Amino acid sequence: MTPFPWTDCLIIAGLILLNGLFAMSELAIVSARPSRLQVAAGKGSKAAHTVLALAADPGKFLSTVQIGITLIGIVAGAYSGASLGGPVGERLEAAGIPAEFAYTAGFALVIIATTYFSLVIGELVPKQLALRAAVPISLVMARPMLLLARVMAPFVWLLDRSSALVLRVLAVRRSGDARLSAEELHMIFADATRSGLIEEGERVMMAGILKLAERPVRELMTPRTELDWIELGASEDDLRDRIAHSPHSLLPVVDESPDTIAGIIKVRDALSALVDGRRADIPALMKKAEVIPDQVDALDALRVLQQAEVAMVMIHDEYGHFEGIVTPTDLLTAIAGSFASDQEEGEGPMLVEREDGSALVAGAMPADALADRFELELPEDREFATVAGFALWVLKRLPSEGECFEDQGWRFEIVDMDGRRIDKLLVSPVDPPASDDLPDHTP
Repeated sequence: MTPFPWTDCLIIAGLILLNGLFAMSELAIVSARPSRLQVAAGKGSKAAHTVLALAADPGKFLSTVQIGITLIGIVAGAYSGASLGGPVGERLEAAGIPAEFAYTAGFALVIIATTYFSLVIGELVPKQLALRAAVPISLVMARPMLLLARVMAPFVWLLDRSSALVLRVLAVRRSGDARLSAEELHMIFADATRSGLIEEGERVMMAGILKLAERPVRELMTPRTELDWIELGASEDDLRDRIAHSPHSLLPVVDESPDTIAGIIKVRDALSALVDGRRADIPALMKKAEVIPDQVDALDALRVLQQAEVAMVMIHDEYGHFEGIVTPTDLLTAIAGSFASDQEEGEGPMLVEREDGSALVAGAMPADALADRFELELPEDREFATVAGFALWVLKRLPSEGECFEDQGWRFEIVDMDGRRIDKLLVSPVDPPASDDLPDHTP
């Protein structure tokens, strides 16, 4: 019996460790945070500059590393089978396994063991280390990987040209669009929340920020029916009475018709004049009212608010009719959710969960919030902004109290009407038909 080739075992172990070094360096350089690398580069770290350069062109770098990993895997498998298969087969034969099976079993056993250690020592453990210490490992391995990339450049060029030729033969175009969609960003936020990297409240706010550019400002505005305003020609007593009965710090000033907004008055300025004993002259106290169309998105409305003289913007429709206002509070509510301090006396929450799985929903609740809560699909070109608008869009008419409709597995019941306005709806899951109600097909 030939002596066992321990030297060959050490060579194979070295190849597996080298494979692990490649795998660890690859993942560390790709996953290292650019912000930390940029800080290190700013302090004069040449290794950080190298890592940033490699990460800036991941295609060539990853191709280089993959060539090394593939070659090492092939060499390790072939070398282990050729050098260890025979000695292991001899020892299996000596252990009582028939000679016609011993050498085949020995070869298979060596390949299985090599594959196992290659996966554990050469892939899984190094990648776990790379994820736990990406920046330190990337800084240490940056220069060796850069040297390897330069040495393997001709092979990378050959492989790149060969793959391009195959793609041309197959009439497949290379895609250069690496942008993330909004849905992918939402999935990233959800994964980060599940892993504990960000809190649920942070995920909700980031999702709200992403939606701002997609939502027309009419979905966020406070409608004109819920506004307090003052007439341009109102007396000082009328102004005092309006301020006393209004909780708002800004009041639109209308000139004869609500469609004609002359300006905006700050309650603070009016009160200051009254306290000082001066005449509260409404035209003199007015500030300019900025006007935007109702189809402008919320981000554009935010830019107008940032440049406006007062923190209130008038919303008009395409016919020039005054529809409502938007304030920084409306935008903040769209991002972070409603505030209890902003609710008027007697006004309840937008949604109340019930023990039976149903929910009492306010008609003024944003349609997006309804869709998120009940997993509804709303049309992209919708012209409604609230739950009440959604009900009108489905029914195509003004409903009456007690009327119901079903949509996407949910039952909507109109439980309260405030004049011609839908005030409250009861949303409950559609119950599956009972077994007694199913048709009997028994012959």
